[in-house]
Amino acid sequence: MPELIRHPDFPAPDLTVEAEAVRQGRGLRLRYVLRGALGRVLVPAPREPERADELWRHTCLEAFVGLPDGGYYEFNFAPSLSWASYHFDGYRQGMCNATVEPWEIQVERPGGALELSAIVDVPDDGPWRVGLTTVVEDIEGARSWWALQHPPGKPDFHNADCFALELPGSRGA
Repeated sequence: MPELIRHPDFPAPDLTVEAEAVRQGRGLRLRYVLRGALGRVLVPAPREPERADELWRHTCLEAFVGLPDGGYYEFNFAPSLSWASYHFDGYRQGMCNATVEPWEIQVERPGGALELSAIVDVPDDGPWRVGLTTVVEDIEGARSWWALQHPPGKPDFHNADCFALELPGSRGA
């Protein structure tokens, strides 16, 4: 499973953050694993799954799915099981709540790690460019930003340079 890179301008507890995305037709299976000094990370207790905005303000596991038409989806998952899904027409433009709900979200704590898995429907059969990202909030309220790769400058998960994973289209599958 690929390891996410912490943005160098933001310190964080001693952690490793891994994430993977697997395409299953129009379904996208996501898995995130955080290991290390989890006692220094604010992790809310799980509750019933519900849609919520501004999850990125706290510990949040995210996926950005770039579409062939230049639009993209943003999926946010909190360890509390809160989630959000948005659609953008282009870079930070035309944002609206997506009508996409996760098929499944699970949080587990195997061997002292934090693992979140989710499956979402992405209503597009073409190839996808995926950005796997995470925001980690520590117990003092500071946030760190993690991604497969970061563009130059401040953290910007919406930047297409973060969409580093290419998944082929599902047509004919």
